[in-house]
Parts: sequence; C-alpha cells; structure tokens
Amino acid sequence: MTEQPMTARRTSRTRRVPVLARLAAALLTVLALLLTGCSSDGDGGDDGVVRLRFQSLAWQQESVEINKKLVEEWNARHPKVQVEYVQGSWDTIHDQLLTSFEGGEAPDIVHDSSDDLADFAYGGYLADLSKLLPRRLKEDIPARSWRTAEFQDGVYGVPFLQEPRVLLANSRWLRESGVRIPTPEKPWSWPEFRRVTERLSGKGRYGVAWPLKEPVSATLNLGLSSGGRMFHRDAEGKAEVRFEAGDQVMPRTVRAQVNSDRSASGSTLGMSASDTLPGFFGGRYAMVPLGFSFRQQVVQQAPKGFDWQVLPAPAGSAGLAQGVSPQTLSIAEDSPHKKEAMAFIDFFLRPPNMVRLARGDWMLPTGTAALADPALHTRKNDWSLGTALARQLSPAPAQTVRGYPEWKDKVATPAFQEFFSGAIGLRELKARLEDDGNLVLARYQR
Repeated sequence: MTEQPMTARRTSRTRRVPVLARLAAALLTVLALLLTGCSSDGDGGDDGVVRLRFQSLAWQQESVEINKKLVEEWNARHPKVQVEYVQGSWDTIHDQLLTSFEGGEAPDIVHDSSDDLADFAYGGYLADLSKLLPRRLKEDIPARSWRTAEFQDGVYGVPFLQEPRVLLANSRWLRESGVRIPTPEKPWSWPEFRRVTERLSGKGRYGVAWPLKEPVSATLNLGLSSGGRMFHRDAEGKAEVRFEAGDQVMPRTVRAQVNSDRSASGSTLGMSASDTLPGFFGGRYAMVPLGFSFRQQVVQQAPKGFDWQVLPAPAGSAGLAQGVSPQTLSIAEDSPHKKEAMAFIDFFLRPPNMVRLARGDWMLPTGTAALADPALHTRKNDWSLGTALARQLSPAPAQTVRGYPEWKDKVATPAFQEFFSGAIGLRELKARLEDDGNLVLARYQR
C-alpha cells in the first residue's frame, strides 16, 4: 500500500485497528450514508437535479479544506449536478465499503487506494471506467500509473496521488560525519547505505531507524530497486510467491543493520512510522525511511532549528525503481449517474486542482501536467527531490494479486518480523513466504 497513511493515510497502508472497532466504525459510516442518502435523494429529485455523493478520505485539515473547496467550486458551476461531500476514514475504508456495496448504499464516487481495489473490481462493485474516461485525463496520467488500477480488461480507478519512500535525514549529523550525500542522479547503493549507517552509529546513537510494524509494503516496494518482484504469474495467469535474490536485498540489509552492525535500532522494528519521529528529532537516529508526505509532520513537529533534508532511498540493480499504490477515485457500479460522476472526477483532477490536492497532502500528483508545475519543483521542503523520483515509481508488486491481504497478514508480516529480529534465518523465511504463502493464494485462484 503508497503506504498511506503512514500516520492515518494509505498508498498502501493502514494502521491496524481491532476487528470489532473497525466493523463498528464501518457500520456507523454506512448508517451516516443511509441517512444522507435519504435526505439528499441520490437519484435526483423532482427538481431535475442530479445529486452525487463523494466519499473522501482526506484527513489532514489542509487536505480536507481543499477537497471541500473543490466540491463547492463544482457545485457553483453545475447547478444541475450537485455533489455532496461525505467524510470517510482510511482506518475502516475496506470494511465500510464492502458493507455499503453489499447493502446497495455505496457513495457514487469512491476515494481509496489502488491496492484496495482488487476485491471490489473482481466482485463487480466498481464500474469499469474504460469507456467513461475523458481523453484529456487518460493521456495526462502515465501508463505505469494506470496499471495500478487495471484488473482483467478494465480500469476501476483513476490514480491521482502517490508518494515514494525516501530517507528523512539529520543534515547536521550527515555533514559532521563526512559521508557522501546521495542524489537522485547518484544514490547510495544498498551496500553503501549499510556502510554509511555503520559510520553514523555509536555511543547510543543509530544510523537508521526502520519502523516496520507493517513490514510487507516497505519490503515489497523497495525490493523493486534490486529487481525483486515476489509475485510471478504462470502461463494461466495464476500468481505464485517466489522469494528470489532481488527480493532478499532489502530484508537482508535490515537484518544485518539490526543484528550484526548495530547500526539500526531493534526497538523500532515494532513501531509505526510516526513513532520514530521523536527519536529522530532527539538525535537518536540519523535517518528514517518514510513516505514523502512525512515532510509535513517534520515541518510541524520538529524542534526549532532542527536541520533536516530528504534523500533518495538506496538503489539496486534496477536503480531507484520503487513500487507505489496511488490514491484513486472510482465510481460505484450501482451509481445511476456514472457520466456525471466522471465529469466531476475530471474537474476534480484538472492539473491546477491536482496540484492543490498534492500540496494539501504533501504528496506527488500522477498527472504529467500537474507534476510539471513550478510549485512542485521548489527546494523548500525538498519538493524538487520528490518530483525527480516520480518517473521511477511503478505499480506495487502485489497490486492485482487476489489473496494478498490474507498472505500479508497471516504469513508475510509475522515471518518478516521474526526474520528482522533474528529469530529465524533466510531459509525459514523463504519457506514460509513461498510454501505457506502459495497455499493461501491457491484458495483464491481455483
């Protein structure tokens, strides 16, 4: 998942919430949608006005304000097609959508992330957008981004925001150490990264903190830099897990940093991304691998005078290649107003609006016109470094794999956690990922 949130947002990523709490929150959201639907007459009333419901997952104040403002602007210009803003939550989105789809009360326009679309697309809950997409929108977003929302022969979402995983670094610490500062043109290799973190460590301080409470997304997406894929398809199109050499570079590096080099803190392995920021600000860790959007938290929370910068993630045989799961906008299959819904999405994602959304979420737009906007190429807060990485982003390896959520939760997450901590070796990790993992996937591919 474009790990999103690493705080509360997804790109592939959600915080773990107890099952009962998730279901309760999902049911409350569905109830709100039902009440909203009863009062707003989603199919259009006697006045001839088409009314659409747009469920947004924006959560930061700035992002919520921009989303609502764009809805207001649309409504002011389109009196015959009115859009109602409905607030959703990343924490419960999958369960809430499933409940609302099955109950026939889903919003017309659905905000989600591409790695959450597979079950809904295959289940017939989302509309195929292939024939609805305006030419402008289709041509503006690169083919590699469209692939994140393609299932079978259809397109089930419009990818619009994405973020690479980068290194947030203590600039003063790096300068004082004398290490080479990497750039997108000359990044650190994985072996060099390991040597650098060793050099930065000592006296109770660590060169890097790996927040790997949710280890799978980071491992798969960073594995692309070394040619890893993890999931492969046979002649019949069925997916299987193969944990090969390219997949092993990143996890082997982390394990060595924690257990051999002592250049990474073992205590952060069970942390979420936000949990590592106090130690980063306090000088305990020189670097933390986080999503690009975490720059906002650094700006808002870092102590006065804290000197920081953004560095590209380590590169392997495939350079800076990295997997992402963009945020998406989809249309419910049951919506009676698909053309109007697509017209709103087209407006919502016009280049100037996409720039506004990207800046509000501190992420990168997928659209080429928006990505070229000067506002996203400034040195302030290292926006320019992020845009330089955009062309290296590809669909996350698990994007279209049915059964991936179960494989991730029941097999991969505990296996990687034990491997990183040193409890099991590489052979055991490989066996569990492949043998146990393929048993899980087989149930979804009969």
